[in-house]
Amino acid sequence: MARELMTSWADYQAAIDQILQLANEHIFIYDEDLGLLKLESPARLDQIKRILLVGKSDCLQIALRNAQPMTRNNPQTLNLLTVYNHKTKARQTPPTLAHLRDSMILIDGKHGLIRFDREQPRSKLLIEEAGELRPYYHRFQEIIDQSGETIGSGTLGL
Repeated sequence: MARELMTSWADYQAAIDQILQLANEHIFIYDEDLGLLKLESPARLDQIKRILLVGKSDCLQIALRNAQPMTRNNPQTLNLLTVYNHKTKARQTPPTLAHLRDSMILIDGKHGLIRFDREQPRSKLLIEEAGELRPYYHRFQEIIDQSGETIGSGTLGL
């Protein structure tokens, strides 16, 4: 059980790498637009692919307040959403949730990285903290359930 406060962008980026490496079952992400998560980096893409290869349905779920930057700047992530569409769920949240300012990465029901404000690096890294993460999982489920437009559900052609 570990809790750590992040106060710099460098610490936040290191925490993203750390938490993605812990994933064995699922990765749930709620974010503004994925821009600060830098999921297109080879190491982070490899961690996501690893989960998609062994995971069950909906093992990668993403909810974004603004999907346009992702569709422009994350071609490899979009490709993963297409290739593994039977294991992923990616949605844009409705305008009624645009006022929310936080971000979260939830892993396997017991690890999480919670950023308190989209413009600040201040965040907390929770390792082996299932009890403390339960409200965040509940909130993530509410957000994804309220989300509408699917992101990256293109069909592969021959």
